[in-house]
Amino acid sequence: MSGRCRTTCSSTEAAANQTEEAMAKIAFIGLGNMGGPMAANLAKAQHHVVAFDLSDAAVKTAVEKGAHKASSAAEAVKGAEIVVTMLPAGKHVREVYEKDVLPNVAKGTLLIDCSTIDVESARHVAVLAEKAGLDMVDAPVSGGVGGATAGTLTFMVGGSEASFAKARPILEKMGKNIVLAGASGGGQAAKICNNMILGISMIAVSEAFMLAKRLGLDAQKLFDVASTASGQCWSLTNYCPVPGPVPASPANRDYQPGFTAAMMLKDLMLAQQAASAAGASTPLGAEAAQLFSLFVNSGNGAKDFSGIIKMLDGK
Repeated sequence: MSGRCRTTCSSTEAAANQTEEAMAKIAFIGLGNMGGPMAANLAKAQHHVVAFDLSDAAVKTAVEKGAHKASSAAEAVKGAEIVVTMLPAGKHVREVYEKDVLPNVAKGTLLIDCSTIDVESARHVAVLAEKAGLDMVDAPVSGGVGGATAGTLTFMVGGSEASFAKARPILEKMGKNIVLAGASGGGQAAKICNNMILGISMIAVSEAFMLAKRLGLDAQKLFDVASTASGQCWSLTNYCPVPGPVPASPANRDYQPGFTAAMMLKDLMLAQQAASAAGASTPLGAEAAQLFSLFVNSGNGAKDFSGIIKMLDGK
């Protein structure tokens, strides 16, 4: 074999090996508004994604986006190198991991839970995974459906540095900002603290615009001032709750959700639960939870959380 052939063949083999290493068999369980786009991005990155959800429609959509169908969670995880879950609450995470994941995965499987749940449940499942000799991280997300679709989510990760290093290449296919927040449960702690800030700030911004309305101050003028002054915050500049100033905000499409009010209420309640357990004083967080509870219980759970401005406006 000539030297040129050896060089060419070696380069071809190296490229093939890199492609093979880049591809992983990933079980993705939970294909809702967030999980569906996340699974699609993993499939788009050429991973072999085996998807399961209780909703047949969600599974069908995932398959259309390049995933492969599994008839159960247990079936999805068999033979998987990585398991990613995106589930509604702690009880669902406990059940799926205890009944479907841990009894059926092979040694060496990496477990990534992207659900937003209580810290206690996250740590409980992590302990079970550790006893089984498996690496696991809790990796809740921020960025809403838009971020999930665009692959620009922020992941707040709890777990060991070694587990984080293994999970990072997968998380990078779904997000742009990957932060190790601490040990197991640290990702959940970061997520609920962040979203408590978000819920409180959205109420503050909404109240300011409603006060401005009654004082005869134009909404655009308030935005022009506050967005470049000390009132500046994400809820104002990126997600302004009144139509006009930020064209991409849900306010311009009748508050169709990027992040539902029901999900915000869930996160605020998780924050209150954690605050009670930790003995932390969070009076504004508690008030925000009460206001979002009123908004959701009035039939607005499926609306974007920024729609709470309509309730504060007396509508």
